[in-house]
Amino acid sequence: MRLTCRLLVAGCVCWSWSVTAGIEPISTSIAVGMAAALTGFLARYQHLLYYFQECCRPEWISYNKTGLKNDLDKKLYGQHVAHQVILKAVTGFMNNENPKKPLVLSLHGWTGTGKNFVSQLIAENIYQKGMKSNFVHLFTATAHFPHEAHIDKYKTHLQEWIRGNVSICPRSMFIFDEMDKMHPGLIDSIKPYLDFYDNLNGVSYRQAIFIFLSNSGGEKIVEVALDFWKEGKEREEINLKDLEVALSLSVFNNKNSGFWHTSLIDKNLVDFFVPFLPLEYKHVIQCGLAEMVSKGHAPDKEVVETMARDLNYFPKEERVFSMQGCKVIPARLDFYV
Repeated sequence: MRLTCRLLVAGCVCWSWSVTAGIEPISTSIAVGMAAALTGFLARYQHLLYYFQECCRPEWISYNKTGLKNDLDKKLYGQHVAHQVILKAVTGFMNNENPKKPLVLSLHGWTGTGKNFVSQLIAENIYQKGMKSNFVHLFTATAHFPHEAHIDKYKTHLQEWIRGNVSICPRSMFIFDEMDKMHPGLIDSIKPYLDFYDNLNGVSYRQAIFIFLSNSGGEKIVEVALDFWKEGKEREEINLKDLEVALSLSVFNNKNSGFWHTSLIDKNLVDFFVPFLPLEYKHVIQCGLAEMVSKGHAPDKEVVETMARDLNYFPKEERVFSMQGCKVIPARLDFYV
C-alpha cells in the first residue's frame, strides 16, 4: 500500500513524502521519525518558511488599494463604471474584518472590453503571486465543464474543490470564465458557499471572493451605450443604476447566460453586476499604444491608428464602437509593426 503524506504549517505545504506501508516497515518508521523531527524544526523556524513558500498569511496575501487604483487608472480604458464599482467593492470587502458573506462579482460585456484583465488586476493586488497563486482558482466553462451529460459529476467536483481550498485558505479567490457557456444549473451547486452562513460543516466561506465573467448581457449594455450616444450624451454620464437592474434581469432570463433562473440572482447573492461598455476608437488607440510598449517597441501612434482603422466598428456608417475591443490587438499589431 502506497502512503503519501503532506506536512502543512500555517497553510503552507512544507514537505511531501511517500512510503510503501507493509512492504517496507523500516522505511515507514524512518519516514515517521523524519516527519516528527521536521515538524519540530519547522515549529522553531517557521517564520523563515513564510518567506520562501507561499502561505495563507499576510506575507503572501495583502490588499494593495493604491496599487489596484493605479492599475485601473492607467491600464483599464473606457470603463469608468467598472473602475468605480470594482475599486469600492473590493476595498470595502478587504477592509472588513468580519464580512457577512463572500464577495461575489459578476462582470458582463462583449469580448475584449476588459473583464478578464480586471480579474487579473484584482488578483495581482491581493496575492503576491497574482494569478499564479495557489489560492487563485480559474475555471473555464469549455475546458472544465464541457459535457452536459456529466453535470452531476461536475457539481460534486466543484463543491469538493471549493470546500477543500477554502479549508486550506479562507482568503481564496475563484474565477469562473465563459459563464455564458456554462450549463444551466451547474453554478447553483455552489450557492450555499455564497450565502450568509457563519460556516458550513465547520468551514467559513465569508472571506472568499467569487468572480463570474460573461459575455451575456452585452447586448443590453450596448443598447444603453448607443442610446446615450444618440442623445448626444457623454459615455461618462452612464452610471451603474442605468444598467444594473436591466443587466441582472437580462442574464436571469437568458437560457444561455449560465445564470438562467439561478438562485444566486433570485436570492440576491451577487453583490454587483458590473457592466463593461463597448470600446470606442480612442480606447482601441490606447490599448494599441500600451501593447507596443509591452512588446518592447517605442509607441508609434501612426502605426496604431493604421491598425485601428482596419478593425470593425458599429453602427456601420458612424463606426462608433469597436466590435472586437482590445482582444485582437496583440495579434493584429504584429502585422503592422
